[in-house]
Order: sequence, then C-alpha cells, then structure tokens
Amino acid sequence: MAFVKGFSSISITGLKNTELSGLPFRGKIMAVVNWLWAIVRSVANTIARMVVFALIAVVTLAIVGLTAGDGMPDTMVLELDLRQPMDDKAASPLFDLARGDISVMDVVLGLDVAARDPRVKGVFLRVGSGDLSVPKAEELRAALKRLRSAGKFVLAHSQSFYSDGLGDYSVAAAADEIWMQPGSAFFASGTASTTVFLRGLFDNIEAVPQFVQREEYKSAADIFMQTDFTAPHREATGRVLQSWYDTVIGEIAADRAMERDVLIGFLEQSPSTVDIVREQGLITAIGYDDDARDAALERAGENAELKPFGEYFHNAWERAGRLSLGSRGPVIAFIHAAGEIVQGGNGVIPTGTVNISGDRFAEAVRDATKDDNVQAILLRVDSPGGSAIASDQILDALKKAREAGKPVVVSMGTVAASGGYYISLAANRIFAHPGTLTGSIGVVWGKIAVGDSLALLGLRGAELSVGRNALFLSGLTPWDAGQMAEVEAQADAIYEDFTRKVAEGRNMPLPEVLEVARGRVWTGADAQVRGLVDELGGFWAAVDHAKELAGIDPDVQVVFREFPRRRNLFGRLSDLLNISAGALAALHGLNTLLGSPPVQAVVDAMQATQGAGAQFRALGLPNP
Repeated sequence: MAFVKGFSSISITGLKNTELSGLPFRGKIMAVVNWLWAIVRSVANTIARMVVFALIAVVTLAIVGLTAGDGMPDTMVLELDLRQPMDDKAASPLFDLARGDISVMDVVLGLDVAARDPRVKGVFLRVGSGDLSVPKAEELRAALKRLRSAGKFVLAHSQSFYSDGLGDYSVAAAADEIWMQPGSAFFASGTASTTVFLRGLFDNIEAVPQFVQREEYKSAADIFMQTDFTAPHREATGRVLQSWYDTVIGEIAADRAMERDVLIGFLEQSPSTVDIVREQGLITAIGYDDDARDAALERAGENAELKPFGEYFHNAWERAGRLSLGSRGPVIAFIHAAGEIVQGGNGVIPTGTVNISGDRFAEAVRDATKDDNVQAILLRVDSPGGSAIASDQILDALKKAREAGKPVVVSMGTVAASGGYYISLAANRIFAHPGTLTGSIGVVWGKIAVGDSLALLGLRGAELSVGRNALFLSGLTPWDAGQMAEVEAQADAIYEDFTRKVAEGRNMPLPEVLEVARGRVWTGADAQVRGLVDELGGFWAAVDHAKELAGIDPDVQVVFREFPRRRNLFGRLSDLLNISAGALAALHGLNTLLGSPPVQAVVDAMQATQGAGAQFRALGLPNP
C-alpha cells in the first residue's frame, strides 16, 4: 500500500503532476500507460523510418551501380599472370575488402565470365616460370580454349620457359600466339619427380619411425622407412611420369600442328635458344613483354585498354554474385574441397592454408541437401587425403545427399588421392583430367618416436601413465610388439572397409577393386581404364553432367551457390584469435629455421603424420 500512496507524487517527464492530481487512481494508471505507449510508438516509428531510409539507400545505390556499370572499359584485354605457384583454391582473405591470391578455380570461373562479356576481346597471358604441374595445366588449358571458342583471342608471352616440366609450355601452346623474349632459353624437356627419403636422418638422430601400410604401393610412409625407392614405389611413380609425358606431348603436338616424333626429338635437345624454338614452330614471335602487350591491344581494336585479371575477376564475379541473389534460375551447390582432410570444425591454419575439416564440410553437404533450391551438388576435390575419420564423415553426408535425391558430381583437380578419392565415392559421376593423381586406395598408420633423440639435445622426456595403452599415441615411446599387432589389425580393418566402399561406390566386383587398390596412385587416364573414374574432363564437363542429371537445359546458365558459406569478418577474426599465444610465439621463433629446404622437408613430413591416427593419405607423390 505504501507504493500506491506514493504514486500520486511521482513526477515524470512529459506527464505533469497537475494532469494526474484530479484523476482517480485507476485513471492515473491509464494515463501513465498511455504515456508509455506513446513513447513506444514514437520509437517504433523512428526505427521504421530508419529501416525504410536504409532500404531506399540500398536500392538507390544498386540502381546507380547498375546504370553506372562496373568501372571497366568498353574494350579491354585481360592480363593473366601464371608465373607464380597457384593452388586450386585460394585461402579466404581476412577482410571482405582484401584480395586473396588468384587460384586455378578463380581463373576457370573468371574466364567464363570474360567469355560472356562483350567488352573483353582477349587475354594477354604471362607464363613460363610458374612450374605448373600437368593436371593444373590441363584445367587452365581447357579454360583458355573455352574462352577462344567464344571468339576471344589468347596471346601468350614468356621471358623464358625456365623449368624442366612441360606444364608451363603446354598452357602457352593453347594460345593463338606465343611470344618469347629475345636472348631467352627454352628448358622444357619432360616430366620428373624428386623424393627426399628421411630414414637416414632418423637413424642419425636415433628417432624410431613405425608405420604400417596397406598395401605394397602405399608409398606414403616410404620416405620415413626407406632410404630409396622400393620396387612398387618406383614402378608406380615411373608410370605416372610416363602417363603425364604421353598426354602432354599429344596435346602440344596437336596445338602446334607438329608430328609427335618431331616434337619429342626437339625436346630431347633442350635447353634451346629462342631462335631455334621459333624455327621449330613452338613459338610464333620474338619480342619483349611490352611488344607483345602492344600486339594484344592492337588485336583487340581501337581504344582497347589492359586490365589485370585479378581486378576484373573480383569486380565482375562479385557483381555477378550480387545480381544472382534472389535469382530464380537453376542452382547447383558448389563445394570446393581443397587441402588436407582433418578432423574438427573450422580447420583454420595460421598461415592461411586451406584444408577440409570434417565437421564443416559434412555440414556444408547437409545444408546443400536441405536447400530446396539446390538441384545438384558439384564437389570439386583437390586433396591428397588425410584423416580417415573425417573422410568417412564427409562421405556419409554425400551418400545421404544422394539418398535425398540430390545428384552428386565430382570434378577432380590436381590430386584426388587416398582420402581425396574416398570422399568422391558417393558421386553419380567422377570427372578427372588425364593427369590428375587419384586412387591410392590404401591406409598408412604410424608415428615417429623421438624419445632417444632428445638426449642429443641435452633433453630428457619422462612419462607417467595409468593403463596399459595410455601412452599409445606418445611421440616419445615406441610401440611394443603387442601394440604393433593392434596397429596391424586396425590397418587391416580400415583397408577392408575402404575397399568394400570402393566396390559399392563404383559398382565393381571386390576382386577387381583389390587388384587396382593396393595403395597405388594412378593418373586420371589410367584410372578411367580401370573403372576408378568415369570420364576425362575438367570443371565445365562436370558442370554439364550435373545439369543433365538435374534435368537442366544444357543451354541454361546455372547459378552456383557456394557451400560452406563464407565466414563474415567476425567469424574470420574468431578463427584467427583461436590460435594460442604459445603457437604464435613458436611460429615467430622458428620462422628463419623452417625456411631452409632440408628442415622444411622434415617439418612437412612430421606434420603429415602427426596424431598417429589412421590416414587415407598419399604422400611421396610425383611432384604435382
């Protein structure tokens, strides 16, 4: 009652005591309620006006953007530089406004935009020292030829083809014109691979490598256990190199209208001078980069301007992405699985390296499956494998997608081996380039015990445990005979499961699978003959088949919806800040040491086997 007695003396801004004094208690309550409601309506109206104003501003800016264009010239030539190493997928930049590196798939998608853009007349290609692998070159060649089929030209310039491999030149061979700088050299000659075996190092530092492999061709652990190629390792690697060589020689000979034997004879004489290269017909002109650039602009026509491919790609692709929002066109989910397959959620590496985290990519497949607008799933795979558990998690999600009626098509990039092949098994159709590294159906499991190595540094590791196998995953203590038997049994069980799933996914008799499995890596060309992939072709061939399975007209342009969704700024910052201070300090302190090639080889090898878990991994591959 004290509250009621004191109520009439309350003074509220906007509501005078005199207005309440003559009212009964109920009337005073209603007056205050009405006053509060008036404030709520005023605030709501203000918010509504702000929302409407924001919407008007957004629509106005969008209309202005559409009418004003994208700031690109009416006639242009795109300058595409392929002289730096390229990954299949670029790491996402931290900020939305930042620009990451150009990847292979950026080039493939960007050239598709350019092919349909009447302002783009052609591409000025810089190539020659990127040491492009054969499978990367095949994807880029296909993209350039697709651009040319749309009526655009490609003029390539090289200061020198300074690599033993044939990938860089095979990309240039797909161009209309090939220029080289005066006085330069042509080194392209064949295919080769270098493997560093670490067993001697481990013996010297008294480290104990313990690995089991299924089966004899599973060479992932040979670099730790051997000092030279085993017979199966040598056989498989040699066959890959020969397959690459045969494929590239055929492509170059066709592009340059040369007899195969004539081309091989010339390559056997490499390195050669630029004058001899022109005499042989492998290039069309000699000149400096500005000479070739001027020739490209002249070919494009009056008032043509040169634009960096990266600038055009980010501008045009983002613009196309904004315009596709709310589109009613057919939608294909695009899931780009690139990098090592790891357990966990975000799978973020401090250096920005991309990987395939089991939780995130399985959820991406599930999201695409539940999206009613998605008519098919296109899975792009570029991975040497990794965690068996994470691989199985992703495969299960893809199987459920097919069961739900979503067609799944796989496009293999440079490498889709071991775990990378495993996650492809749910596909309706698998596409690979002739040079793609795939297969490696096998298991490797092991660890490297460095307990005795510590003494060489004046260190000593001491361990305490309760339970017979509490130190099973210890990096200090080797496995005893009983534990090794358990590791062997686990490897047998996992290999049996892997091969059984290959038989089911590829609709092959198990004896046939066991014959082509055995941990062996195949090129796409050899894998197709053995039933491990369905067709030879690149990204756009896979897109065409996905459209067919989804019942989409071949001439209709589809909308790609990317899964997993790109993280916003706060998500990326959260990932970055999740790195421990100790890890950052270690990275900073070891930066110089890790830069040396011998140490880097050891670090990469150790990282590849960390966790001592069963792996579907294909290490020791020919240089991809």
